[in-house]
Amino acid sequence: MSYATNSLDLFRRAAFYVDKILKGAKPAELPVEQPTKFELVINLKTAKQIGLAIPPNVLARADRVIR
Repeated sequence: MSYATNSLDLFRRAAFYVDKILKGAKPAELPVEQPTKFELVINLKTAKQIGLAIPPNVLARADRVIR
């Protein structure tokens, strides 16, 4: 199980910063941003192998389930 930032969103935000810098913005003047999108990924195959039962309500909240 993993609860982490959405990598795709982080790359998009990084591209936004690169674009601003290439257009002449000073990096020191750009605001610091924190991640806003997170995702819950559950690996059911691994959970089953280690004998861990994942409750249905947790599975329902997962953004992605690996079967």
